[in-house]
Amino acid sequence: MSPAPGRRSGARHIPIRPPVPAALPNRPSGPRWPAVLRVAPVAGETTWSYLSRIAGRYGMEPAALLPWWTWTGSRPRDDLGPRDDAEILLNPAGQQRLAQLGGVSERALVQALPAFTGEPLPPAPGSPALRGEAADSGRPAGRWKVASAGEHGPVAYGCALCTAVRSGQDSVVVRYVAPWQRVCARHQRWMLTAGDRHRHHHLYLRAAPEVAAAQRAWPKVARTAAAAGADPGRVFALSHAVVCAWWEHALEWEQEQIWPVRLHALAGGDAGPRFWWWRIVARDAVVFPETVALAAVLLDPGMQERIWDDHGRGGPVHPFRPDGAFFRELAVRLGRPWLANTGQAPQTGLVLGGPLHAGPLLDCMGAFTRIRRGQQHPNGYGLDPWWLRADHRPASARVQLRALAEQAGAARGSGSNGGGAPMVRRLYRDRHGRAAMVSYRRGDGFDLGSQLATRPRVAGRASY
Repeated sequence: MSPAPGRRSGARHIPIRPPVPAALPNRPSGPRWPAVLRVAPVAGETTWSYLSRIAGRYGMEPAALLPWWTWTGSRPRDDLGPRDDAEILLNPAGQQRLAQLGGVSERALVQALPAFTGEPLPPAPGSPALRGEAADSGRPAGRWKVASAGEHGPVAYGCALCTAVRSGQDSVVVRYVAPWQRVCARHQRWMLTAGDRHRHHHLYLRAAPEVAAAQRAWPKVARTAAAAGADPGRVFALSHAVVCAWWEHALEWEQEQIWPVRLHALAGGDAGPRFWWWRIVARDAVVFPETVALAAVLLDPGMQERIWDDHGRGGPVHPFRPDGAFFRELAVRLGRPWLANTGQAPQTGLVLGGPLHAGPLLDCMGAFTRIRRGQQHPNGYGLDPWWLRADHRPASARVQLRALAEQAGAARGSGSNGGGAPMVRRLYRDRHGRAAMVSYRRGDGFDLGSQLATRPRVAGRASY
């Protein structure tokens, strides 16, 4: 039997596939799109992170996929380049396009990507239509925003090892994750906040197991808060603000040993000459166990009773004292009983002079006592123990690192030899008249206390 015309004898017939994906209309000009590869989303992932991983799956840069949508605005950037905490909001047609490119269903993306269903705002009145199309033409469109400024909460990097196991890709994932869920228990890593002006994605916790233990303890604290009618997120935020206020002044705690050891452990064994940089980047991880412990203390009815006792139990109002029953017990639960001894603990200049006093903590304690005294206010002012003033919120690592970089640039511009000990400059002696904190001295002879006289100021705050 003779072969079919145009076909050589013995040749294997290979059917010609139609262009894939055929369901994508209005594709940009350029090379034909290859076969669709399935890219599974990660729970809590930002939509931009997922789109970037799709591009990486095809060996492309994320920018190569952007022409498939019509965009409003541009990707958030700073002086270091594009920000990792960028987010995109897609219209329905844009959502369908993303699902087609990723080879998954829209339902799966709705369940995994918190911002997937966030449709971009309509064009401003009178704005010209893009590429000659009507504004309501149904063309896939998207809008850029900063993920950390959205309603879904802060974003952090996902564990790269977990992502590699689940997706088979060695890629960076950015996820919406609460600040009390930053520990990857399987790989003992603390996942850092995305977009904080540094390239680190995680900290190793094997030398600081108490950080992972604190995350395991938090669900019980959250249940206690919910049972008491409080929002666990607000309880955590207030406790974190209080502990960060202590962190700002901890260099004056001459007997402090817990935080220095933990900080150097998270920095890889030794923070070295980048001490101040590491103290900014690792702050939230270092203070996490104390944050959870303080939240449990403030929710404890017995501790609230001590606050009531220290305040006068309904009689004449007594000011809170650093050596009161509440602060003595608090120091014990923090593993620092010496903090209750005001004769040995240096005075920090905080409210009422005690080392554990802090503005948000006093606000919380005052609200507890006002509620017990039956005080009323038409707007409930001062009766919410978990209300946190804006000026009490701790500065983010992004803000502090920017100020630190500005200080370094100013030092270089002035010809200062401050580069000899990078970032170890802060206004300390001007505020306190002495250089303390010998407990941060390392075993190799590096004396941090001798460096504190030239600490750089960060954004006018006492952070370091």
